[in-house]
Amino acid sequence: MTEALVVAIGKALRSRGWTLALGESCTGGLLGHCITNVPGSSEYFLGGIVAYAYQAKEQLLGVRHDTLYKHGAVSRETALEMARGARHAFSADVGLSATGIAGPGGGLPDKPVGLTWVAVSTRGGEWGERHIWQGDRQANKADAANAALTMLLRILKQEI
Repeated sequence: MTEALVVAIGKALRSRGWTLALGESCTGGLLGHCITNVPGSSEYFLGGIVAYAYQAKEQLLGVRHDTLYKHGAVSRETALEMARGARHAFSADVGLSATGIAGPGGGLPDKPVGLTWVAVSTRGGEWGERHIWQGDRQANKADAANAALTMLLRILKQEI
């Protein structure tokens, strides 16, 4: 992640008077860490929820039980519900989420290690993106966070 990326996100949020909330799983708080590395981020960053277990995703982010059991924790559907849930939990303008399989274990034939879904939820719409990373656990987490932040900035530039 570049400092320029998170600074640009802050400027885009500030220019709209928007606030941001996070719903993290595979990134384990890395998104929040990156956002709060920018001085003044308290002007637009409300907080984040690291929800690793199914129970936490359901109770803290409002992910539906059926979504988790039908599509799994690493799916477009879950990522979108996590982003929406974070937005609602903090009454934020924007919710950002990341869920994936960081590795080295946990992969399945249809969901390999490195698979990550990132999502953004705003009042104006919701977007999800699928990625597959090839690195070790630390690299996969960093790549997931970078992809989520890059997607967020791209959407902020398009919104209003």
